[in-house]
Amino acid sequence: MPDSNKNQVLDNIKARFALEVSDNYVKKALGKRWRNHKSTLKKEYFKIKTTLEEKLRNVPPGMLRYKWEDVVRLWNSKKGEDGERVGTSSRQKQKFTHTAGSKSFVFVAEAELAAIHAFGESGSS
Repeated sequence: MPDSNKNQVLDNIKARFALEVSDNYVKKALGKRWRNHKSTLKKEYFKIKTTLEEKLRNVPPGMLRYKWEDVVRLWNSKKGEDGERVGTSSRQKQKFTHTAGSKSFVFVAEAELAAIHAFGESGSS
């Protein structure tokens, strides 16, 4: 999505809500929500076992027909299929998932080392 679109959405949000977080945080949260939304649309309206014509006619509520037709054609194209394959392959190769919330791996590792060190000192007396 172009930066101009992101900034326009951010301006709309600022006009409606009093935010106490940074612009980057809002943009990051919007990006995550947008990716989740696209994923849901793809699962519910594209990955169903129907013909391409039926998928094109089955427009999700709140979406313009011409936008839906564009995205269905992209997902159905060689480029879309290759992109999905690359993403799936990358996800399967991932060895570690980030399950520490907003804490970085370094911060979690340091906290664990500190806890082990503290336990070692209290356990030896």
